[in-house]
Amino acid sequence: MEFQLLGPVEARAGTHRVALSGSKVHTVLAVLLLARGRVVGDGRLSSLLWGWDPPATMNAQIYTYISRLRKLLGPEVELVRRQPGYQLVAEGARVDLVEFERLDRLGRVALEERRFAEAGELLRRALDLWQGPALANVTPHLAEAELPQLEESRVSALEHRIEADLALARHQRLVPELTGLVVEFPVRERLRAQLMTALYRCGRQAEALRAFHEGRQVLAEELGVDPGTDLTATYQAALDGGLARLPQPARLATSAPHGPAEMPVMLPPDLADFTGRETQFEELCAQLTPAPGQERPPFRPRRLLITGMAGVGKSALAVRVAHAVAGEFPDGLLHARLRHDDGTVKDSSTVLTQLLRALGETSDEVLAPGGRPGRLDELIRLYRTRTAGRKLLILLDEAANELQLDALLPATADAAVLVTSRSRLSAVPGSRTTALEPMDSAESLALLASVAGVSRVAVETDAAREIAAACAGLPLALRIAGTRLASRPHWPVSRLARRLADPAARVEELKAGELDLRRSLGSALGRITPAERALLTELAVHRRTAFTAAAAAARLAMPEAVAEELLERLVERSLLEMPGIDSAGEPRYRFHELVRLVAAGQRHRGGRRFAGSDLAGAADRESRVA
Repeated sequence: MEFQLLGPVEARAGTHRVALSGSKVHTVLAVLLLARGRVVGDGRLSSLLWGWDPPATMNAQIYTYISRLRKLLGPEVELVRRQPGYQLVAEGARVDLVEFERLDRLGRVALEERRFAEAGELLRRALDLWQGPALANVTPHLAEAELPQLEESRVSALEHRIEADLALARHQRLVPELTGLVVEFPVRERLRAQLMTALYRCGRQAEALRAFHEGRQVLAEELGVDPGTDLTATYQAALDGGLARLPQPARLATSAPHGPAEMPVMLPPDLADFTGRETQFEELCAQLTPAPGQERPPFRPRRLLITGMAGVGKSALAVRVAHAVAGEFPDGLLHARLRHDDGTVKDSSTVLTQLLRALGETSDEVLAPGGRPGRLDELIRLYRTRTAGRKLLILLDEAANELQLDALLPATADAAVLVTSRSRLSAVPGSRTTALEPMDSAESLALLASVAGVSRVAVETDAAREIAAACAGLPLALRIAGTRLASRPHWPVSRLARRLADPAARVEELKAGELDLRRSLGSALGRITPAERALLTELAVHRRTAFTAAAAAARLAMPEAVAEELLERLVERSLLEMPGIDSAGEPRYRFHELVRLVAAGQRHRGGRRFAGSDLAGAADRESRVA
């Protein structure tokens, strides 16, 4: 026998629905079920059936309802007369409210233990038991007495399920649901805080802040109180960026026989407002995840390279992919930057020491006397031993060259390696390369809107398109522009568009806090040779459209072969683009507009200038050294 209280009160024997009729019969059944096997007195039954005005024949009528229920429910259910009332005994019967409470309890425990996927599934199953408003066909007296606590249990379970979904980065799909819930429950602060969190992680910071101010006004007008601690903390986290951080899931035991008890998780947080790159994201995830029903080839290394110019979003895409496929790597998620903040290359021993510490290595070989890294060959041996047979994902950010990477690649195919670099590392064995290009106009506008606010960009679409065009599809520039707009809510979008329209001032305008276009692109220019830099800065002043090596050689009065060699090196370093060939079959080169502006600025600020013969000689010397 199955009983339903979370919706219209019903009883079912197998697939057969018991034909109960009248609100009084439904009320008596509901009261006895809610008592959970305890005796319900005649007085309580009377008050829940008729309120304060029971009929003189109330005992006889209650007896009639009980008799009718005995006949309808059959021998599986006992309705026993026990003073001072009645008791329902139904061994093995399923009551949806009891099942809801069981699943809700298990879901909360899983949530507390940070098993977010399991918690979400349990709480979703609990909420699916509701078939509409509880006790929908009982007397108003019973509904008034029991419905508030049942509804509170439902909404509380809903809040916990949403918390699990937020932890699983499902904020996009939650926004419509939470928007409706906040309208339905305007003074429920936790739901409003969750809406703010979802909006913020969708890149809608302005709307998240507006939700707080609207909630504060509602609380003041309806209750005469200020927002509580949780809602206020959420508001503060929206201001300082704390809402972007996802809670870490429960740690899993490693499968390595010699590994630590906890898996290392070193990934930076995913960007809440990441936009675009859908094709590259799906391809990279597919290469790191076996297709359903298929085994990954056991001896094929997974070494994926993401290359592109400075500011094109290589690291952001790599981090997003790593978070998306994290479940495929139960032994750990490692991350290391291979350059210092000033752009200089980190020593491989330093990086290996960092990774070995994360993997739980505590032997004396990791650090030499004085705290310096140990011998490189010994560190490589320990690293390859520690990573052998373990399902790890290793993200190596800003790789300088193949030699640096060689020491950091695991010896077996169990671990996967994701590498970002501005250079095209063609000599990494077994690797696949994803080359990131600047965004197209639609992606650029979407990224700008995700940072600055969708509604704000929609009001001034033409000005937003002008900003996107000035940023030339470079995600770093678009993020800086969006950040400047978000931090200046009183500015019209057209104001920033006008400031960026002047090429001479554009690079200086693209700066916001720690985000600085000149510093980022200038760092890339600082890593090239003097001859490459001299050629690049000279051409940046005079070449705004595509050109050939012959044209560059003529401009700089140098041999065409030398010019072509330098241009090819700059293409390898993602400082020039090669859009195709001309009608004579010669390669054509061009600048990204923002690289050209930064390079031309260095030329105007007194960068070293070479005569054509000097430049050719410098290039020849650099080639012999290389």
